Amino acid sequence: MDAQKKFFGDTLGGTVVTIGSGDRRQQIVEFPNVLIFFRPMQAPTGGSIGTTVNHIGFSVPDLKPLVAKIRANGYKMITTDSVAATVKVTDDIAAASPTTNIAFALGPEDVKVEFVEDKSQKIPIQLHHIHFFGQMNTDMQAWYAKTFGAKMLPANPGSAFVQDQLPGVFLNFTPSPTPTVGTTGRAIDHIGFEVKNLEAFTQKLEAQGVKLDRPYTKVPELGIAIAFIKDPWGTNIEMTEGLANVK
Repeated sequence: MDAQKKFFGDTLGGTVVTIGSGDRRQQIVEFPNVLIFFRPMQAPTGGSIGTTVNHIGFSVPDLKPLVAKIRANGYKMITTDSVAATVKVTDDIAAASPTTNIAFALGPEDVKVEFVEDKSQKIPIQLHHIHFFGQMNTDMQAWYAKTFGAKMLPANPGSAFVQDQLPGVFLNFTPSPTPTVGTTGRAIDHIGFEVKNLEAFTQKLEAQGVKLDRPYTKVPELGIAIAFIKDPWGTNIEMTEGLANVK
């Protein structure tokens, strides 16, 4: 947890908070639009690269000071390895387009993290996207649109990925040249979505033939309800209700 707090808290600017009580008491890191939970008792079987969830992405108003801080705190920048050879990279920042700069870092447990520069953004950092890799990326895009009601965005000419949008987050889907594995047990074990009226939503999923790995369950220690499913490619997905009010 010390390593995670140093990266997500001290370096990236997330807020470390303690929630729950008793056996459910734990530390998490808060960012606008996302909460990051940790499972300290379980070592991951590998990093995020090679799984269906290749990386998570944050947006920041200025990349240069953040990249400098990431390097100063001892983390590896992997921007050059993460973009096409034709993309210009200067000081670990890639010019992804004439208007968009991006950078990539490798955090603790080999969690890959992308940073997108948004000069109009007023807050220091917030969740931007979850980036899926898979050999059936357009099928993945359609599945998340159907299952979670995500908006399918028009493909950008020349873009390597297709995209969905949900409140507070984009879902990017890149065609992977090699097979990917599911997320369970890896550094990013699962992603999560907050759902209104979760019990009815899980019933709807079951009616559509989606198997629940964990049925609708109330967690009184946190004052929330949860359920788990997997997408057809092995991404472990938690669904919650009430997470924004967790204490």
